[in-house]
Amino acid sequence: MSVTRESATAYVISALEAKGTATRDDFDVAGIVAAFRDIAEGWDFHLMERETFWRIASTYLRT
Repeated sequence: MSVTRESATAYVISALEAKGTATRDDFDVAGIVAAFRDIAEGWDFHLMERETFWRIASTYLRT
C-alpha cells in the first residue's frame, strides 16, 4: 500500500480514537496532518515517535 495524504489522515484519526477517549471531531485533523507533513517531509507518519505525535496533536485540540 502506498503512503498518501489519505492514508496519513486515516493513521492520525486511528491514533486519536484508539483509546476511545477522543474522536476526530475533538481535533483539527487537517491541521495535524499538515504539521506532520512539514516535519516528516512525507506522508509516512508511522516513523514518528509517539511523544511527538501527541505533542503536535495536543496543539490542534478544539476547545
